[in-house]
Amino acid sequence: MRTNIVHRWADELKYEIREIVAVGKKFEKLGVKMYWENIGDPVEKGHKIMPWIKEIVSEATANDDACYGYSPTMGIDSTRQFIAGTRNAEGGAQIKPEDILFFNGLGDAISTTYAYLNKKARVLGPSPAYSTHSSAEATHAEENHLTYNLDPYKNWLPNLEEIRDKVRNNSSIAGMLVINPNNPTGTVCPEATMRGIVDIAREFDLFIIADEVYENIVYPGHEMFTLSQVIGDVPGIAMKGLSKEVPWPGSRCGWIEVYNKDKDPVFARYAKTIVDAKMLEVCSTTLPQVVLPKICGDERYKKHLKKNAEMYSKKADILYNILSKVEGIVIPKPEGAFYATIVFNENVLNEKKTLPTENSDIQKLVDRITQNVPLDKRFVYYLMASAGICVVPLSGLSSDLDGFRITLLEPDEKKFEKTIKILAGKIKEYINS
Repeated sequence: MRTNIVHRWADELKYEIREIVAVGKKFEKLGVKMYWENIGDPVEKGHKIMPWIKEIVSEATANDDACYGYSPTMGIDSTRQFIAGTRNAEGGAQIKPEDILFFNGLGDAISTTYAYLNKKARVLGPSPAYSTHSSAEATHAEENHLTYNLDPYKNWLPNLEEIRDKVRNNSSIAGMLVINPNNPTGTVCPEATMRGIVDIAREFDLFIIADEVYENIVYPGHEMFTLSQVIGDVPGIAMKGLSKEVPWPGSRCGWIEVYNKDKDPVFARYAKTIVDAKMLEVCSTTLPQVVLPKICGDERYKKHLKKNAEMYSKKADILYNILSKVEGIVIPKPEGAFYATIVFNENVLNEKKTLPTENSDIQKLVDRITQNVPLDKRFVYYLMASAGICVVPLSGLSSDLDGFRITLLEPDEKKFEKTIKILAGKIKEYINS
């Protein structure tokens, strides 16, 4: 074209979690039976929606014509009142319905939140990172995503002094991101760490973004401290959604809760910009907003969430008990969400390691696509070619660590255990090759 129409940071728009599927499909065409452990979609993995939840949705679609129309731009008033009441009952920062804004899933919320920041304002996020956050932040700033490290040798907790130093030494940092429970690591952030991050924000006059879409998937024995419970007088945004816990990812129902916008006029103007941007879009999906109070307010919902958390916790136990015995890797035990992240110890991987495959066509493909790729991605490709297990390399999640993320979503416990045992064997075989 006579004028270049490509955004100069278009290459930052990467989503390794789905991109790895294209490679897996190539192996599948060559006869490899694939086990898709890359993407966090419980429905795709065979999780069933509770019949009573289906009944609520069916009744709404049958009897409430409003489900088929536009909703108010910020969201249905009664639904926002329900959420505000629920949040305020927890204590901590108090919000009003007008502090809540609905989006078409958290992907929409994330992209909008970063897109309307001043281009020179940066948000410091965790590494390993969730791709939607890291790509949106980097593209917004037209710079590499700024990160603080999560330490696999310290249960994936960040070093607060490292965060403080990075904030102190980079005046462009205007905000900090916390993903809690964390995707991709499965860690639940302790209260002391959350309060430490809030203290840094207060010290340097920053705002906080907390992605809390997994807040209701916390395993027994662990406690979730939401941003609203610890934020005090610091400005912040919490991101919530129905996709993982109902689960209903296809609803594309996410929302943000804005805290303490009255404490800072600049933050208040930024929050208004996000609302103004949503006005141009008109509104978000109506149906899930209509049924949200009925689902989340039902006495059966807490039992449903408890059962889910116990199920994922049991699979975390299976995974940890098997993989923790494998030499050459570190596997912090997940505490929430439905992911685990495994890291290879330093100098364990190199460009010569391989795994056997079933036939020459598969071998030729994997040998070709593993040229000049990061070492963890090389392992992931050989794992797919040899065992058909598709996981996500950490190099695709803004991390310098060699490792991968796997889900705990397989509903068949025996099949899950078998898959993890195969994975353990392949890791050993690869390391010793």
